[in-house]
Formats: sequence, C-alpha cells, structure tokens
Amino acid sequence: MTQFADFAVAPLTPAVGGLVSGLDLARPLSDRTIANLRAAVAERHVLFFENQLLDPAAQRDFASRFGKLHVHPVYPHVEGVPEITWIETRADSLPDNDNWHTDVTFIETPPFGAVLTPKHLPPNGGDTLWSSTVAAYGALSEPIRRLVDGLTAEHDFQHGFRRHLWGVGERKAAWERAVAANPPVVHPVVRTLDDGRRGLFVNEGFTSRIIELRSKESEALLAFLIAHIAKPEFTVRWRWKLGDVAFWDNRLSTHYATLDYLPQGRTMARAAILGDRPR
Repeated sequence: MTQFADFAVAPLTPAVGGLVSGLDLARPLSDRTIANLRAAVAERHVLFFENQLLDPAAQRDFASRFGKLHVHPVYPHVEGVPEITWIETRADSLPDNDNWHTDVTFIETPPFGAVLTPKHLPPNGGDTLWSSTVAAYGALSEPIRRLVDGLTAEHDFQHGFRRHLWGVGERKAAWERAVAANPPVVHPVVRTLDDGRRGLFVNEGFTSRIIELRSKESEALLAFLIAHIAKPEFTVRWRWKLGDVAFWDNRLSTHYATLDYLPQGRTMARAAILGDRPR
C-alpha cells in the first residue's frame, strides 16, 4: 500500500494496477492531489476507483486536469461533450478494440493517458486487461533489447479503422476525413520517458510495420512482441462494475477489451488526454 496525503493505492499485481481509496472524482481536486495521481499512475500504469458518480461533464473535467483532451475523429461522442467518446458494442456493432492496443498512437502526440467508465454492462464478461510494457521490455533478453532499441515503427489510422468496416455507409464521410487528416506516423519501438523509464511502444491496434526491417521480418518481430506483451505476468484484469473508473498511463501500457458477452451489449465512456511526441 502506498499512502499519499489524501488517498492510498493498493497494488493489484507486481507489475501493473492499483486500487485507489479515499477520493471522490466528482469533487474538485487540489493541485497536490492531481500531481500525486500523476505520479501514482506513472508507477502503477493503471489506477482503478470504485463507487464513483461521474457524468460526462465531470469525467471530462477530471481528465482535463491532466492535459488537453483529444476528440476522436470517427467514434461517436456524448452530445454537448465531444471530448467524451462512446465505445458501444452490440451484436450488430462489433468492436475493434478486442486486441492489445494503445489508444490513438496514429497521431504525432499520442495520449498521455485516458479515463474510462462503464455506462452499460452485460450480466457478466466484458473485462478489460492492461499490460505494463515497461515490465515486458525489461523481461526481454539483452540481445533482443539491443535489436528493438534501434528500431522505429509506423502507426497507421487505417490499420486500426479498416475501410471495409469504417469507410462505408453513414460512417464513410467521417472515415475519409480522418484518413486525410491522419497520415501514418513513425514512433520508436522502445519509448523513453523523461524519468528514464523505457517500454515497448508497439501495439496490435495501430502498429503496421517496423520501418528498418523487411516485410516478413517486421511481421515476425511484431507478432513476437505483441504476444510477449500479453504474457499474464505483465498484466492485470479488471472486472467492471457500474461506478468504476479506470485512469491509465497510455505511454507505457497497452490494454485489451474482452469480447465474451455477445449477444449482450456494453457501453463505455472514455476521455483521452493528449501527450507529447514519443522518443
């Protein structure tokens, strides 16, 4: 248990995850509390809060204490609160996040973090898993670390939002605008933060290829790294309840939304907090 001045964080696994007690996120939080939460989420990668009552405006206001918020180019958003994205799954609207992904890495300055809370849950299932890419990087053998340290990778909006799913029907116009506004970008395969921490920065959702490698080499190495990141010892699994909130550091973590509840549905509300250019 890590005790801060006005809240405590109980680790959930050795590598990742912390359960926070002592805070009501709907109430104004001091600058000291925000600074301590920033430190705690950097250490534990993802923080969980229970029994919170956050409407979309309150969720936006909490997330915005950590930076400017991203407005997603194709996901629907809450009317009047465009910074809050609806992520809705139904039998006739399947998700694209049931893979290991890091949010919005297809832009030059991917999100520092995100705040997620459920609005509708199935009777069971629909858990989300997070993985520490710091722990995953640290567990690589020294020769593999030397290899990936010098590589860069392309992150592509169209890799995650495929034309045949998003570029058709009533979605087509928004998808085409998003493609035009978001050409592929290049990020390091290993990201280094100002505090010196290093972690893998590739994900199944948006990483399309490793620049310096031939096509087959790129496919093989990406497949290995994504499978490695998903090893259970680097992960935490959260079983959602109404009133839960997750706040995660998007820079050195990745997450997976399980799809095990159809034909039931699930609706989540997310705010993404813009960050800096990976290096």
